[in-house]
Amino acid sequence: MVNIYLGPAGIPISLRGKGSKEAIKFISEIKLNAMEIEFVRGVKMSLKTSRELGEAAREYGVRLSVHAPYYINLCSPERDKVEASKRRIYESVERAHEMGADAIAIHAGYYGRFSEEQCYSMIKDSLIEIIDKMKENGIDGVKLGVETMAKETAFGTIDEVIRISKEVEGVIPYIDWSHTFARQGGKIDYDEILSRLEKELRLTHINSHFQSLKFSKGRFIDVHETVDKNAPPFRPLAETLLKRDISITLICESPKMEEDALVMKSILESLGYKLE
Repeated sequence: MVNIYLGPAGIPISLRGKGSKEAIKFISEIKLNAMEIEFVRGVKMSLKTSRELGEAAREYGVRLSVHAPYYINLCSPERDKVEASKRRIYESVERAHEMGADAIAIHAGYYGRFSEEQCYSMIKDSLIEIIDKMKENGIDGVKLGVETMAKETAFGTIDEVIRISKEVEGVIPYIDWSHTFARQGGKIDYDEILSRLEKELRLTHINSHFQSLKFSKGRFIDVHETVDKNAPPFRPLAETLLKRDISITLICESPKMEEDALVMKSILESLGYKLE
């Protein structure tokens, strides 16, 4: 039977100005069970606060994951930018470990002047270096999630994230369903992707984002929209998940994130699934 963790990306809009601990309590009160801690503008949270968040999450039954800063490019031709990117990822790892988060979403890099294969090798080498440092410092239980990306200039096709996860222990795909939908020209086969993750990687848990994307000038672009735009549609994913014996986190990145997470919850309930 499927086991689903559903919640918002960051502090709910209705709680803006409040802290993450208040957000975790609120998420539990509205009967959601997951939250992604956002470090997208920089890792500014202390290790002490991270531990306190973990305690709150365990108290309220909320599963945590983390989003690393946007300012990461492991394919940069500038060595200092690569080193800064690795440092930001590792700082995210430290906080994730303290709070008991299971995975980190990472926008790994942009091809730029390099070929896709050159960029792949650069990202792989950097991730191995970070994982080695994690092992040296006794950090385990946190996966580096390479996110699928919408833009053609970015590393992060479904094939790339599956390949790097096969080759580097401790790396997993962080599936952004709408990014993959856009990258594939407005098409997505949920069943095929889930089957690949299960069969090729033997994942016991899948981390993912969900929202809709804006359609502009004949294509889908990485501008987030509410889930009622159905780009991609959520119901077919829900139907596919309910046929599987799988565990998954669905983090809603819609502009109305907690409201749309509740819409997603209602769709799951209409199909007979009750969020625990």
